[in-house]
Amino acid sequence: MLNNIATLSDVKIENQIDILSEARYVFDTEVNAINLVRDALDERFVKIVELISNCNGKVVVTGMGKPGHVSRKIAATLSSLGTSSFFIHPAEAQHGDLGMISKDDIVIAISYSGESEEITKILPNIKLIGATLVGISGNQYSTLVKYSDHSFVFPKFMEACSMNLAPTSSTTVGMVLGDALAVCLAKIYGFHESNYALFHPAGSLGKKLLIKVSDIMHAGEKNAVVKQGTKLKDAIVEMSTKAIGIINVVNENQELIGVFTDGDLRRTFTREVNVYDLSVEDVLVKTPISINSNMLAVDALKMMKDKNISALPIIQNGRLAGTVRVNDILGVGIFV
Repeated sequence: MLNNIATLSDVKIENQIDILSEARYVFDTEVNAINLVRDALDERFVKIVELISNCNGKVVVTGMGKPGHVSRKIAATLSSLGTSSFFIHPAEAQHGDLGMISKDDIVIAISYSGESEEITKILPNIKLIGATLVGISGNQYSTLVKYSDHSFVFPKFMEACSMNLAPTSSTTVGMVLGDALAVCLAKIYGFHESNYALFHPAGSLGKKLLIKVSDIMHAGEKNAVVKQGTKLKDAIVEMSTKAIGIINVVNENQELIGVFTDGDLRRTFTREVNVYDLSVEDVLVKTPISINSNMLAVDALKMMKDKNISALPIIQNGRLAGTVRVNDILGVGIFV
């Protein structure tokens, strides 16, 4: 019997359609659904936001099938914007994962029909645990809504699928509703860029707001440093060995008294001087621009670009701590 069932690859597609018209129909249908839900927002939504903002536990989001994928995204967005949240698979919940839920938690269960078997089976246990249950559904008479302490029921709309069956509009509005929850909560918390950076250290914004020059500077044996009184020829050896394009000249207390760059070296050679006769003090820049070790790398990069310099000495507690170059900052993914 199964051998007689044709697969999509066996079917010759003969229907001629206006592809752009069909695509626009999908957009129009889903946009219409979003607008309907937007207009349906009321005190039910406000109450859900207030509940979550006052929650002493975590927000647990669950859904099955396509709403399950939406639930994962909602949990991820909530977490990234300051609301501790995680996704729980309703089928796995029946086999022990309900232990992840506590009485202080809020469980958001999403099912457009409100009758997904995997969801309805865990509702009694969620109530026994004592967690607050929020149901998101398109059926106000559903089992999910009946069990819920609070609910939001979508108004009626068409799925974008031509058969009005496949979750399309319903998953889109679920996603947007979750985004609205996360954004409203973030504003209530006063969530700002530094918080976002803390949760997104690998992202561009996170790097800009978190990475200091002290995190990426050339320090210790990797830094190019000579003492005052050093012969220029020896300073050149140090510069070529460390290969960072700049020599920092310090006194006996490790205080910076000047710098000498590879550009300065080229200009020195054009004067046809004998490097064996010169001391590094004869050629150094005695009032170099320096920065504090606590400066953000992105601010150092802006400074170097504005002043058209490629490296800066870094000072900590009045002493030379290291050197940072433009390429060091660009190398960790920070751009301006």
